[in-house]
Amino acid sequence: MAGGRPIRALNVAEKPSVAKAVSGILSKSPSSGGLRVRDGRSRYNKIFEFNYTIQNQHFHMSFTSVTGHLMELEFEERYRKWHSCDPVQLYQAAVKKYVPEDKLDIKRTLEEEARKCQWLILWLDCDREGENIAFEVVEVCTQANRNLNIWRARFSALIDREIHYSMQHLVRPNQLFADAVDVRQEIDLRIGASFTRFQTMLLRDAFNLDFNTDDKNIILSYGPCQFPTLGFVVERFWEIQSHEPEEFWTINCTHNSEEGIATFSWTRGHLFDYTCAAIIYEMCVQEPTATVTRVRQQEKLKYPPHPLSTIELEKRASRYFRMSSEHTMKVAEDLYQAGFISYPRTETDSFSERTNLHMMVQEQQGHPVWGSYAQRLLDPEARLWRNPSGGGHDDKAHPPIHPTKFSAGEAGWSQDHHKLYELVVRHFLACVSQPAVGAETTVDIDIAGELFSASGRMIIAKNYLDIYRFESWGGSMIPTYNFGQQTL
Repeated sequence: MAGGRPIRALNVAEKPSVAKAVSGILSKSPSSGGLRVRDGRSRYNKIFEFNYTIQNQHFHMSFTSVTGHLMELEFEERYRKWHSCDPVQLYQAAVKKYVPEDKLDIKRTLEEEARKCQWLILWLDCDREGENIAFEVVEVCTQANRNLNIWRARFSALIDREIHYSMQHLVRPNQLFADAVDVRQEIDLRIGASFTRFQTMLLRDAFNLDFNTDDKNIILSYGPCQFPTLGFVVERFWEIQSHEPEEFWTINCTHNSEEGIATFSWTRGHLFDYTCAAIIYEMCVQEPTATVTRVRQQEKLKYPPHPLSTIELEKRASRYFRMSSEHTMKVAEDLYQAGFISYPRTETDSFSERTNLHMMVQEQQGHPVWGSYAQRLLDPEARLWRNPSGGGHDDKAHPPIHPTKFSAGEAGWSQDHHKLYELVVRHFLACVSQPAVGAETTVDIDIAGELFSASGRMIIAKNYLDIYRFESWGGSMIPTYNFGQQTL
């Protein structure tokens, strides 16, 4: 720290709302001097200023943001026109990254602020895409100031303890993650552009395409993701269209007793030969005595779900609430930016051993609906706690989606916000709970040499099913049977 003066640091987030949230958290300390706001070149990307201390070093923080990717990838000018080259040449054509016109104000803000700073701290989302955006910011800032000391803040939730921890434990950005995104972008550009030009020009006569018009609908677009996906849809459609249904026959029987009704299924399943099925049915009718050949009783466990990943969140929101994936992620993003759930875009479905799961449960003890369950989880005598099992996926960027702050219902939340927050909380509490315990009985009977089977279940301990109201453990009760018992 030269001359006792604070180090000036430029902090950059991925979106304005995150810059505002993180600045609000970091500026709460008495020594921050308060949070000050001023305009940047872009009216949407404000600059927040405050003081902060990192490892006993005093800093003057300037905190601003980008809006997603700062740069775009494109071919050099001579390859951009449709007839400038053969489409196959686009696989070797030179490409470059540039800042588009609508992002130039953000670029100017970064350049101006970088010239006044000694440090650059990157607060981009902690996934590969975020790392790529981080290096776009680095490129712009280092062109203005090549002496910047560059650091990366890694965080998964907009809550006080995580943001302060991230600031005190800064790391270096990962060039390899950024390069992986660059490669993917270049592959998408080369394949998409070359195939789009090729198939559009190939089919222009059949579709009466006029390249002199401004109508963009004439372009027959090709994408490396959309076309294979469309292929799967078409292939499945053809399978359905070509399916020829066949009639089949099955035999089932029921037994009425004082204890209830049991329905037995034919162990053959079904037959496509009507004559054969009819003959067997007649045999059973002529010799209707049923003999119990086997009775099996065993304990069954229904395990709670794995910790919540993005795909699983989208699936369950669709299944339970009929919410689309796009809407689910919009609502989840709102909850994340408000600090109520962790980062909602993650492939991870396993908690790290370092994660303080008990503290997360403690924060939910005051909730009027599931607070009593959270208290039972933390009570050693209840024996309800179970360390969650993982699904085997870890993107090395973010933990599974989990609640980060208690809420009994915030003003301004829509019904979907309440539903999704409840799903995240209940899912988390379920995955740290014991599995449900049931007793399952399976009975096999013989009628005229044909075997039939019935099963029933009784829930002994609901455990996680007490909190995870979205799931049930169906099953019917069946009467008591003994080996060798006979009945009509």
